[in-house]
Amino acid sequence: MSQVKVYGADWCGMTRRTQSFLDELGINYDYVNIEKDERAAKWVRDQAGGKEKKPTLDVAGTVLVAPDDDELEEVLREQNLLPAA
Repeated sequence: MSQVKVYGADWCGMTRRTQSFLDELGINYDYVNIEKDERAAKWVRDQAGGKEKKPTLDVAGTVLVAPDDDELEEVLREQNLLPAA
């Protein structure tokens, strides 16, 4: 099991962008399609005040709701999942 989980939807451009960014960085992650997993969809809504924001990520216990690449990279570094700059 990876330390990074991406919760999103296959059709969502932001989810695909985040997955591509993680792929470029060489980060292993688990992808959860919230349209096929109601418990995961509820978890996403719980993180965003009842809204289903995609993607929502769990990075080693740090939750990010629809992060941009810079925010995601910063948390990956803080969690020692990327080499220091």
